[in-house]
Amino acid sequence: MPKVKITVVKKSNFNDMFGGNPPVAVDQTMLMPECHVFDVGQEFIIDTNRDATPAENWETAPPGFCGWAFADIQRDIIHILWGGSYPWFKAKGTAVSCCTDGTRPVVFKIERIED
Repeated sequence: MPKVKITVVKKSNFNDMFGGNPPVAVDQTMLMPECHVFDVGQEFIIDTNRDATPAENWETAPPGFCGWAFADIQRDIIHILWGGSYPWFKAKGTAVSCCTDGTRPVVFKIERIED
């Protein structure tokens, strides 16, 4: 059964995104500098083993994975997991996806692992 590996490749913050010219006024003292859930290089594996507990299966986020981020990238996870590829990525069975946090997004690499 195929598996998917999700790797955290980049974390951004509000200043990375907008510098000194944000599209809306914000109180930056209230914003976390960047996502506190993930570390760059952190890896997660999703296994399609139907005997696994729900937290170990593709329908729910792996333990320690942000539920909001998982909801954002789940479409790409499922596409890659079930044999899909995107023509703009040279390596088959890979994707780059990110969460939709507009002030501190996290970018993920998604890779299919064949057994």
